Amino acid sequence: MRVRLVVAASVILLILSGSAPLHASPIDSTLFTIYTLGSTGTYINFSVCGSLPGTSGCYGSGILGPFGRVGAMIERNPTSDVKASTVTRYIYVLDVAYGSSGNQVALYIYKKVDTINGGDDAVTSSLFKTVILPLTGGSATVASMAANAKFLYIGTNQDELAVQLQKSNLAITRFAAVSGPYNVTSITADQYGFVTVIWGNGAGFYVVNPSGRGQEDGGGAAFMLNTLQSTIPSTVQ
Repeated sequence: MRVRLVVAASVILLILSGSAPLHASPIDSTLFTIYTLGSTGTYINFSVCGSLPGTSGCYGSGILGPFGRVGAMIERNPTSDVKASTVTRYIYVLDVAYGSSGNQVALYIYKKVDTINGGDDAVTSSLFKTVILPLTGGSATVASMAANAKFLYIGTNQDELAVQLQKSNLAITRFAAVSGPYNVTSITADQYGFVTVIWGNGAGFYVVNPSGRGQEDGGGAAFMLNTLQSTIPSTVQ
């Protein structure tokens, strides 16, 4: 009984002092995934590496594709199932040379699952969905893509209208905010989920808020920054 009282007092002291962790780290927080473009440019290789309790190195790999030509890629935020020891990610791959003629744009959505068991990680990937987009593909197509929690924003230098794709149901909305024959030249985002689309090398811009509604617009080539990846101003003008 005396030992139990001492332990209980120690637990209370830890809670009061604030030294107990409030949130556990994600079960895959010591792992990372690296991607490489295949030699023909039509597929993507990936490997999952890092460390787990008692082990380190690379645990699994896979191939995404084939594609006509990869124009852009982005990952969705992971979801964890602690009981099943799984972490699920959706990977969005934009193909800007889709179709038999290579002049369409399609979004491939892959589901990647890491099942972590002690010092091992079993990695699987599968094609979840293919969405053909109302955009122009081809050898001259340069794509831009950004995302927030609810939407993907996609555009090309061949199209006046950008695409807003809702992640939950893959519903597509097309939009433009600049008068005249100006095509999309870049899309940037910040860490709070605001997204900026630029048309015509500085003809104008449009800011969309995290809920998918227009927030601001104006002339010029305004862009955004985030905390993970640098934005090179000369490439978004």
